[in-house]
Amino acid sequence: MNKSELIDIVANKTNMPRKRAEAVVNVIFGAMADTLCDGGRIEIRGFGSFVSRAYEAYQGRNPRTGDPIEVAPKRLPFFKVGKELRDIINSVP
Repeated sequence: MNKSELIDIVANKTNMPRKRAEAVVNVIFGAMADTLCDGGRIEIRGFGSFVSRAYEAYQGRNPRTGDPIEVAPKRLPFFKVGKELRDIINSVP
């Protein structure tokens, strides 16, 4: 599923115009991104949680040339699946 398909599902299930459903989805994703940027944690009960993890700088290698390169420190989002979602996925044959 991509963002456009999610917008269509929200519009159809709520009998809402597509433009309004798009605005709702964009507000939700924007709020989630802002929370992660601020170092916060997002927990959606029954689905999972998102956190932003910090990674230190390290020396890597260019896969083509093998030359060493410096990889800058970075923060990446991390998702941990919730128990209910895991159980639902595992119950499907």
